[in-house]
Amino acid sequence: MSRLVRWLAGRNALRRPVDRIEGAVLVALSAALLAAVAVASVLGARTYQSQRAASAGLRPAVAVLVQAGPFYGGLAQLGKAEARWRDPGGGERSGVLTTATVPGIIGAAAGTRIPVWLDRSGLPVASPGGQVAMIVNALAAGAAVAGGAGMVLLICYALCRLALDRRRLAAWESAWSLTGPRWTTRR
Repeated sequence: MSRLVRWLAGRNALRRPVDRIEGAVLVALSAALLAAVAVASVLGARTYQSQRAASAGLRPAVAVLVQAGPFYGGLAQLGKAEARWRDPGGGERSGVLTTATVPGIIGAAAGTRIPVWLDRSGLPVASPGGQVAMIVNALAAGAAVAGGAGMVLLICYALCRLALDRRRLAAWESAWSLTGPRWTTRR
């Protein structure tokens, strides 16, 4: 820590104000990166908790197809099939299953028993991801935020460095314009 303080505010005669500015920018951007990593970890934890809470309200059930399922699984058109199932309260319900929520209906004959997931109101929903999928999704969300913040901060540092290097070169050019003629004149 003492080296960092000496590096930023040291009284080195060879250290220019531009160098001190670059050091301060580097410290500020490093602090911003640490804050972004903290925000990314909180976002990842919240993502995991929200996925877990959403999947906790789902219940497995078995639906019986009243009509045959579609014979296609194209993304351009949503396949549907009429079915019956028992809701979490024990009552009989009927409705339309789609290939988006229950992909198992593709090519299934009428009377086929298909496993489905029901929400609290007893309507079919897409199957929840497993524990590993939830962890991977949370890690991906956190890594995306941290990586994006890192890239933005790296670009900021590169732009600051470019501006400071131009200022350094202008100062060297000015100093050389004063010193150069004394060195390059013929005697």
